[in-house]
Amino acid sequence: MAIPAVGIVDTLIGFPAEDFKMHDFIRKQLRDGSADFDFPVEYMFKQVPKELYGSKDPISITLDEMDKHGIEVGVIGVGGDVSRQALKQHPDRFVGQGWVDPNRGMDGIRSMVRQYEEFGVRSFGAFNAGFNPQVGISDPLMYPIYAKCVELDVPIFSCAGVPGPRFPMWSQDVKLIDQVMYDFPELVFVTRHGCEPWVDLAVKLMLKWPNLYYSTTAFAPKHYPQAIVQYANTRGADKIIYGGYFPVGLSLDRIMGDMPGVPFRDEVWPKFLRDNARKVLKLD
Repeated sequence: MAIPAVGIVDTLIGFPAEDFKMHDFIRKQLRDGSADFDFPVEYMFKQVPKELYGSKDPISITLDEMDKHGIEVGVIGVGGDVSRQALKQHPDRFVGQGWVDPNRGMDGIRSMVRQYEEFGVRSFGAFNAGFNPQVGISDPLMYPIYAKCVELDVPIFSCAGVPGPRFPMWSQDVKLIDQVMYDFPELVFVTRHGCEPWVDLAVKLMLKWPNLYYSTTAFAPKHYPQAIVQYANTRGADKIIYGGYFPVGLSLDRIMGDMPGVPFRDEVWPKFLRDNARKVLKLD
């Protein structure tokens, strides 16, 4: 079937960088040969669109790819000059996402406020296995971040499950989310990067907690977990959110080429591709 033309919201998109230095924070923690890859989790991905890197006009490249595939809005990080330029030049096409660092204490919380005020971020992103040192999803160091998200009325998008980079996974165990949702019932929490191998637990927790969602970032659609597709087609139509991984690990050609093969029911597609993200990010 063809993907419905609904004005897609991509909850994880970016711009081709000049080089691969953006991954240096990951390389610092690696102890094996994967640190020598351009992309530290390249062993997991085929056809990484490296040919796009080094462009003099990365914003136009991403916009062209978005237009080609019917993506109306992209959620981008606000940590670099290119992203900030894109937000200023194309506020109708891009929505900012802030970054957090629990190891910075109150300086990190003040940074969240500055990002919210300066760039109008609609969410924050966390990579618990990538923090140095690592910090568990339910660690007390994360609690001021969650409290600030509630105060600012924005969701947090958090990587959950075994991380791609070859460092320990304990910090992203899906069971840790349960305590967070109990302690912060107002927090909107969106998982990223699959929740594997605890996908069934993620589904159970989404049934349990009204403000817990799942986004499909970093997965080619043909690899979406069966439990997630089944949940979207039954009780979870309002809980599953599309997210890509362009241009870090996947091309939009690859993602959207696979997408028609996902067996979502007709009524699920608009929610998955647009409505759920717009609700969580308060874009309407």
